[in-house]
Amino acid sequence: MSKQQYESNIKALAYSQECVYAKLADLNHLAVIKERFNDPAVRNMMADKVSADKLSQISERIQEMTFSTDCVSCNVPPLGQVSLQIIEREEPKCIKFETVNSPIRINLWIQLLPTSATTCKMKLTVGADLNPFIKGMMEKPLKEGVEKLADMLAMIPYGA
Repeated sequence: MSKQQYESNIKALAYSQECVYAKLADLNHLAVIKERFNDPAVRNMMADKVSADKLSQISERIQEMTFSTDCVSCNVPPLGQVSLQIIEREEPKCIKFETVNSPIRINLWIQLLPTSATTCKMKLTVGADLNPFIKGMMEKPLKEGVEKLADMLAMIPYGA
């Protein structure tokens, strides 16, 4: 097994570091993702980036997601129900997650850095313990997944 690490691009957010942290530190707040995805304007924006088939699959996965204060779960074929659980909070800079019920151990860090009193930057990092065989299959989905997740988190209305 070797530890692989994948990072998203840095996302600029028009919200304070404290505001973003407060929303992300309680995963119940992320249920807004379901609502946002049902917004026709958001779906139209995504339709320009992904095929209708893929958009339908994403929609199905998002609607199946469940949230609690410390955990978010979703069905990931062929793995089944996979959960990300918060394992550490470092207010207001970082939230660390780890997979539960997953055959592959994956960690996720959400890092927040203030750029002004009312804006911040966000970067996501995914770390995974992968053997050479699994690495070949998982590398591309992990690279794309961390970027898509960062894009999705950047679209959340943190001030609401």
